[in-house]
Amino acid sequence: MASLKEVKSRITSVISTQQITKAMKMVAAAKLRKSQERITQMRPYAQKLTGLFQNLSAAGQSEQAWYSVQRTEEKILLVVISSDRGLCGSFNSTVIKAATRLATEKYSAQSAKGNVTILPLGKKAFEYFGKRSFKMDAAYWNIFQGLSFDGVAQVAEFLMEEFKAGRYDKIEIVYNEFKNVATQILRAEQFLPVLPVAKEKTKEAGVDYIYMPNQEEIVTGLVPKALKIQLYKAVLDSNAAENGARMTAMDKATENAGELLKDLKLSYNRTRQAAITKEILEIVAGAEALKAS
Repeated sequence: MASLKEVKSRITSVISTQQITKAMKMVAAAKLRKSQERITQMRPYAQKLTGLFQNLSAAGQSEQAWYSVQRTEEKILLVVISSDRGLCGSFNSTVIKAATRLATEKYSAQSAKGNVTILPLGKKAFEYFGKRSFKMDAAYWNIFQGLSFDGVAQVAEFLMEEFKAGRYDKIEIVYNEFKNVATQILRAEQFLPVLPVAKEKTKEAGVDYIYMPNQEEIVTGLVPKALKIQLYKAVLDSNAAENGARMTAMDKATENAGELLKDLKLSYNRTRQAAITKEILEIVAGAEALKAS
């Protein structure tokens, strides 16, 4: 059985840890409110813009446009969105495992030839893939240090240029989508080439447009903006999901610390009671010995 001093030291340590996890939970909650508001406001716009872009592309027979060109999938780029910090449960491991499975299973043939590249957005993905035998482009891993639309737009422009130049035949984004505080949905979305929408679906939806000055110019101008918004939405989703995961993890850690404190205090009281009982027995035994003498 541990001594009173050891148990008391552990109690002090757990109380200190509990205070830290409480503070981290409050910080995560404050950040979550802000990031949740940003993604809630962004989603309707992003969905409408993406839908408009796809409908225009389908109506305009844009199969030969650079963003729709379907090439043989020889060179693959996986954009992996993680966080910069840990202590957020399985948030980072889920994304990293999913990206690893894509590289080693779905694109195993390309990976064997060294044609699968990882573009990490976030320090945790950068550190993980940097320590392993993955081909990596680490130009934008610190995107969350001062997160802004302009910063994400630069990444999107880089991806578009790489695809246009033929350096990659397919680009996918792997990230956690924010659902609620306790739930994140793993997503693997194709970024380029843009998936075509069946013309039948466009007709069924009753979509009809009047183009000014002309359809080709409108679609061409809409492409960069739509792709930038798509990537920005994924980054904001990941950021909100990270804060939700961290808040949940710190809340659970605080609860666990409380349960551990109960057990330690019970152990402390039992040890203290045993020590008192032992002292009383020793005093009684000494008194009896004096009487006998």
